[in-house]
Amino acid sequence: MSSYNPQQLEPQWQAKWEADGLYRQRIDSGKPKHYALTMLPYPSGDLHIGHWYAMTPSDARARFMRMQGYNVMFPMGFDAFGLPAENAAIKRSIHPKTWTYANIERMRGQLRSMGAMFDWEREAVSSDPDYYKWTQWFFKKLIELGLAYRKLSAVDFCPNCNTTLAREQVWGEDRHCERCGTPVIKKDLEQWFFKTTDYAEELLDFSQINWPERVKVMQTNWIGKSSGANVTFTTEQGDEMPIFTTRPDTLWGATFMVMAPEHPLVDKLTTPEQADAVLQYREQAQRLSDIDREAADREKTGVFTGAYAINPVNQERVPIWVADYVLMGYGFGAIMAVPAHDQRDFEFARKFGLPIIPVIQPESGPLDAATMPEAYVGPGVMVNSGEINGTAVSDDKGRKNPSIAAAIDWLVAHNAGDEAVNYRLRDWLISRQRYWGAPIPVIYCPEHGAVPVPDEQLPVMLPEDVAFTPTGESPLKFHEGFLHTTCPECGRPSLRETDTMDTFMCSSWYQYRYLSPHFTDAPFDPVEGAYWLPVDQYTGGIEHATMHLIYTRFFTKAMRKMGLVNFDEPMLALHNQGMVLGEDNEKMSKSRGNVVAPDDLVQQYGADTVRTYLMFFTRWEQGGPWNYDGIKGPQRLLQDVWEIGQYAYMPQQVDEQATRNLRRKTHQTIHKVGQDFQEFSFNTAVAAIMELRNNLNDAKRTRSVTVAAWNEAVDSLLLLLAPIAPHITEELWAQRGKPYSIHQQAWPQWDEEIAKEDSITLVVQVNGKVRDRLEVPADTAEEDMKAAALASENVQRYLEGKAPRKVILVKGKLVNIVS
Repeated sequence: MSSYNPQQLEPQWQAKWEADGLYRQRIDSGKPKHYALTMLPYPSGDLHIGHWYAMTPSDARARFMRMQGYNVMFPMGFDAFGLPAENAAIKRSIHPKTWTYANIERMRGQLRSMGAMFDWEREAVSSDPDYYKWTQWFFKKLIELGLAYRKLSAVDFCPNCNTTLAREQVWGEDRHCERCGTPVIKKDLEQWFFKTTDYAEELLDFSQINWPERVKVMQTNWIGKSSGANVTFTTEQGDEMPIFTTRPDTLWGATFMVMAPEHPLVDKLTTPEQADAVLQYREQAQRLSDIDREAADREKTGVFTGAYAINPVNQERVPIWVADYVLMGYGFGAIMAVPAHDQRDFEFARKFGLPIIPVIQPESGPLDAATMPEAYVGPGVMVNSGEINGTAVSDDKGRKNPSIAAAIDWLVAHNAGDEAVNYRLRDWLISRQRYWGAPIPVIYCPEHGAVPVPDEQLPVMLPEDVAFTPTGESPLKFHEGFLHTTCPECGRPSLRETDTMDTFMCSSWYQYRYLSPHFTDAPFDPVEGAYWLPVDQYTGGIEHATMHLIYTRFFTKAMRKMGLVNFDEPMLALHNQGMVLGEDNEKMSKSRGNVVAPDDLVQQYGADTVRTYLMFFTRWEQGGPWNYDGIKGPQRLLQDVWEIGQYAYMPQQVDEQATRNLRRKTHQTIHKVGQDFQEFSFNTAVAAIMELRNNLNDAKRTRSVTVAAWNEAVDSLLLLLAPIAPHITEELWAQRGKPYSIHQQAWPQWDEEIAKEDSITLVVQVNGKVRDRLEVPADTAEEDMKAAALASENVQRYLEGKAPRKVILVKGKLVNIVS
């Protein structure tokens, strides 16, 4: 018997699989397809244990589906554009392309060491010109469809470095630049947007996808659908000032208005006496993030503009304030304030001495505006509200609330407003003032304005001869050869767009490029698409729920409009994995010194052991802390499997019951592991395989089962373990003279009759307390189970000669006797 040496056999099998094209998947109309996809990594330079935790169970599931008879595609690539490459360029004086592709080369080797069934001929790298040519083509198509537009939008800006900053470059509560420490300000720039809001309602429909409830709730909240009314107030200067409200029934209680500091009417409405105060306040607000501004526990601040508006429902004169808790991104950037029935407005009114008028009277009686401790937001009846006085108020939203329905009807009848729906979802800002990204394919002509680059001139290539400054400004702005060009329409000297695209643009369609990464006539080969699409199973982290997973859904719906696909959703099923923490139960980081390096683990234990441990130590969707001692269990399992697989079994004395027991366990395990794989319950699958290993070790020791039962159990053990530990099972399968490859074999079939237990343990309770356990034949009738329970000496002792009032059989395993 040879010794188990994973460091030797794993690379050998990986090389053979590669040479044989074992995982190269082609269209096969004779088989059902299964497109399995796991989220592609960013090429940071090293695969961490989190990558392994996400990818190896996903690989095991894909392998299982292949053994179920599916033609499975499981591709891999790299989401290769992004800010870290530019930071490396500045800090290490290395070109982003050089840094990125060196990292990709290293990570390819690390990915191959997993032994995963990645189809490397389908690899796609988002920073390859052959890839971003089609990213740029999509951008153009979105312009043609009216789904892309340009407008002024605020960005975080460092006045010292003279550059825009990404969210992660703004540090601390004082929001300073990570490079120079200068306080960050907001600055308006012309930027490109995609109209994700056009699909807001459709994005709320999850009926065609099997996604985790948590993701659906997160997306629903992110999209933030609100029903209510648009109402137009008019300023005393004659300007219309529309607002959206979910509570039009409280309009009669509006005692002031609040505008966002960025509202276009602020300058016009502010009186000379208030101008300095308003200007100071707006400068302060520029320093805050939207999250800070919306924080419920933050003290309310604001300043009076000196102007007034007329409330359209009662013609009352209401003061107009500016406050940072109102954002331009929601509704119209202005709100009516009803302090009696909104807590933020209540706190603001109390602070600044503004009037409070209750318009909802609770069942307990009238509210006293002077002594109210907080806003009242419950049910009641309308008061102080003109024609809708006396209308019932419920906790329902929209028209289901009688008072809201009455208020909307009143507004429509009096031409004072309209029923409306609003969404928290904003259009997708895709412009980035960065170098290392896909260039936006637009030329600015002094005569024709923004002109898309013609298809035949795509891709707009990133120039490589660029110099990076310590400030982080994009070198594209200063690259004469890139910046200066001619208008495609008139030939006049023009300027290129120097912004690049958000990297989420690249990852919104990568699953399509995997189909045919070298196809030159379209983003993907339609023949491949007709067979493989859409993705059947997607896996990845829940942290992408409200960005990538919304963007890729939007993108697929836009592609449907382009005529490229005929379905509505990109991924039919989604499963999220948890996170591997350090041994200290904290998130892994170099500063904490708790990082687990998979390369070292593979060198020490072998990839199969690492894979098995990652699928065993916790529920996959839950995650948990790494445990170096815990890896010994999976290591022992594979050592035992190695010895069992090589053991030349010969029975000493056959025992029919022992044979039947081993066969039963074999078929029960086939059934159990198959169910667990379907449900992504990898930890219980490994546990079941460990139990079968124990049974085989017992059979090996006693040598009391038939050769046929032994071989059936060993072959089944290897087949069940193959998706989890692909190298050792391939080696033992070959040593046992089986046809190559184990990964081309069918999943073993279980027989319900063989798996059936001969007997079961019947738990007997008297008045809810366990009083006996009885072994009875598995096929015992229900009445006979009850009779056996009542006949128990222990039970009779506790019944004290009395007849039971009830005898209840629960799931054929428990009898509960009520005396």
